Amino acid sequence: MSATLELAIEGVGVRAPGMPDWASAREVFNGARALSAEPLVRPAPALLAANERRRAPESVLLALAVAEEACAMARRAPRDLPNVFASSYGDLAINDYLCAVLARAPFELSPTKFHNSVHNAPAGYWTIASGCMASSTALSAGPATFANGMLEAATLAAAEGVPVLFAAFDVAAAGPLADVVACDQPFGAGFVLAPPSTAGVARLRLSVHDRAVAESVPLPAALEALRGRNPAAAALPLLNALASGAAAGFDFALHGDKDLPPSALHLEISF
Repeated sequence: MSATLELAIEGVGVRAPGMPDWASAREVFNGARALSAEPLVRPAPALLAANERRRAPESVLLALAVAEEACAMARRAPRDLPNVFASSYGDLAINDYLCAVLARAPFELSPTKFHNSVHNAPAGYWTIASGCMASSTALSAGPATFANGMLEAATLAAAEGVPVLFAAFDVAAAGPLADVVACDQPFGAGFVLAPPSTAGVARLRLSVHDRAVAESVPLPAALEALRGRNPAAAALPLLNALASGAAAGFDFALHGDKDLPPSALHLEISF
């Protein structure tokens, strides 16, 4: 077992169908209202100018919206925070567009679409829009992306002794990719993690174990279904615990390679 990291969660952001922000998500988690099937309205992060919001793809808008909400709740200036942006698949709609155009008429490829196709596009938009000069990381680890992103952000916050922004997000697959990628709903979650000496909405302990993950924490049926429809929705058990204010612990697999020894990230949340 590795050393334990202890941190504070200062801010949270959420965007998903039926949960357009953290306040509405808390109502769903606490049973005050049912999770509706209402589609997620195209996010409009305030950091982006109107013309940039029009040009930015869904993945960028989703990532920036949850990051912005988490920073506002934490009362932290976006420009001051090192940041980690984690997505399993990047922008699947743009990937589908690129494949289709390259196969049909490659000289018609949109430079703007190509520009937005890179995996660190959301991180790039965020740092430019906020004027952030701190370190920025974009990562992907397949189904284990949320766990690896959380571990990356927590390690950075603990090592540097500074607050760190973490955003996990994925958007629905499009075209032929929809047949092979298990992601048909948008979902994003943002967190500001800080050293434990700071005030926060909750305390978080993280450790890495050489073992298989324990049985997943059960969720209400609608939320359980959402968890299976977007890899970033792996954050749901943590969000559920934050909303309820109840101490909890859960495991996340750090990889899915059956040829490697098992490895799990264990999180414990307290208040």
